[in-house]
Amino acid sequence: MSAPFRIAGHVFEAMPATVVTLRQGPHVGRGEAAGVYYNHDHPETMIATLEALRPRIEAGLDREQLRTLLPAGGARNALDCALWELESQQRGVPVWQLAGLDSVRGLLTTFTVGADEPAVMAERAAAYRQARALKLKLTGDPDLDGARVRAVRLRCPDAWIGVDANQGYDAATLPLLLPALVETGVSLLEQPCVRGRESDLDGIERALPFAADESILDLAELEQRHHRFDVINIKLDKCGGLSEGLLMARRARELGKQVMVGNMCGTSLAAAPAFVLGQFCDVVDLDGPIFLRQDRSPSVRYEDGYIHCGDEVWGPRTHA
Repeated sequence: MSAPFRIAGHVFEAMPATVVTLRQGPHVGRGEAAGVYYNHDHPETMIATLEALRPRIEAGLDREQLRTLLPAGGARNALDCALWELESQQRGVPVWQLAGLDSVRGLLTTFTVGADEPAVMAERAAAYRQARALKLKLTGDPDLDGARVRAVRLRCPDAWIGVDANQGYDAATLPLLLPALVETGVSLLEQPCVRGRESDLDGIERALPFAADESILDLAELEQRHHRFDVINIKLDKCGGLSEGLLMARRARELGKQVMVGNMCGTSLAAAPAFVLGQFCDVVDLDGPIFLRQDRSPSVRYEDGYIHCGDEVWGPRTHA
């Protein structure tokens, strides 16, 4: 990464990735996963999982079979996305068309500001000259987090702002934060509570939409925990790939929820399938590649606050 990135309880200095490459004749399918750090989903475990499945992969398996063979997580995500691109090349059509879309559009994305002193965060937020939407990382201190949000709002009066607590709050501290969020016109509070302690939210008035990130990893957990949240943040590394992500987006809609797509700071190869999912979403947080020292080429593009992803990044072409 280009610089350390701080959230509640964790500082990222690097984001190792696992890449799956499938070859069948002239066609190539690729998928990238960073895994889920809080589930100890690391490259070495992903690689071991995939190697154990190698005979089945080489014998040929489809995406639906894969969902029954591997649990949600980075290994399944990388392989699932590789299967999507492989089919895209074999059929000569874009992945987004395989996903049922008639076309794709650029997506307004948030630009994330890591947790720091209020003045520093305000400066970083203002430095995103093109940003129309911002996501601020919080650390679980109501006074300091309130000061952070106020400082950014002062510098960026017209921006859409969401905040991400990354499990930093509980039943006692969350009510102390909410007035500052309402006062500053924050539009979304992501993952206020610790995963597994969603009951901390019971009885707290949702003065703004609450989004589930760590609390809801996959389709099964969506069914179990959706009632405590207004927005579901789907990340392909969490849910195990684009196949599951699309199912989650559809089910969330049926449950009356808004849908968000997020990322784990991967390269454009990870952002591309998330961009397809983002076509079905209300909130998009796909700024991961901008935090890297070097991205892949070709890459996604950021223009006027929007992310664009052409078929040349991931889709129907033959790779050398």
